[in-house]
This record gives sequence, structure tokens and C-alpha cells, in this order.
Amino acid sequence: MTRTVYSPLGGEITPLLRVPDEVFASELVGSGLAVDPVRTGGPCVAQAPISGKIVKLHPHAFVVQAEDGTAVLVHLGIDTVRLDGEDFHAHVCEGDSVEAGQQVITFHPDAVRERGLSAMCPVVVLGSEPGSAKPWAESGVATAGSILFTWPTS
Repeated sequence: MTRTVYSPLGGEITPLLRVPDEVFASELVGSGLAVDPVRTGGPCVAQAPISGKIVKLHPHAFVVQAEDGTAVLVHLGIDTVRLDGEDFHAHVCEGDSVEAGQQVITFHPDAVRERGLSAMCPVVVLGSEPGSAKPWAESGVATAGSILFTWPTS
């Protein structure tokens, strides 16, 4: 049995190995992919990659946990915790139930880049074995809500 994980936003599909953060690149927190948001000059809305409950919500990251316990982390940019929530706006609260594709956080990837940070967004199944995510495509462009990868469930 597999779970489908949808892209939370549009952008270039990137292997975690290319994420400029060792924790994500080495898949220490889990397997997945990253999406480098499209440059639009405006805001970008990150959507829930699976249906479930928001079990952790920060201005720059969120975790959605499905009923079966599968938890997917979406991290909006690298080292964006340093921005203290500036240019990030949450549309949900921790504890809320969400459907895949529901708006979770609006942020400004170009503003992140202007501060010298990477806007790349890792999407990771927490606690999964390295390499266990099966990419829908190894490269290319994802649209928000398109299939990003599948992950085998028990």
C-alpha cells in the first residue's frame, strides 16, 4: 500500500541531495523531495501535501499527520526560522484538520531569496527510511497539488 504526497506549491522538483542543508540532504529526518518555488515577485501559497491534522505549525514550516500516523513536513525555505515569521502568514492553526490542497501558509519566496537564503522547500515523510519516497518525476516542474511522490505505508 502507498500514500500519495502532493506538491504543496509550484516550482522546480529537486532531489533532497541538492538541498543546501545537511539534515535534509542526508535524509536524516526522512525521505522526500524538495520544490524550488517559481519566481513570481509575489506571494506563494503552500498547501497541505496530504489530508490530516496540523500537528506542528511555525511561520516557516508545518507538519500534517494522517490518521494512520504518517506525518509530512513542509519546510518553507532553508534557515527561514531566522526571519521570525516576517513575510509568512498562516491560514490554519495547530490542531486543525486539513484536506490535501488546502491553503496552509502564504509566504514570499523572492523576499526569502533577497535576504540571501534559499527558498527551496523540502517535503519529507518524517521518520521514513532514506530513499523510501518514490518520486513521481526525478526532475521538472511541479504545480501546486500535483503528485510529488509516493511513499510505501505498512
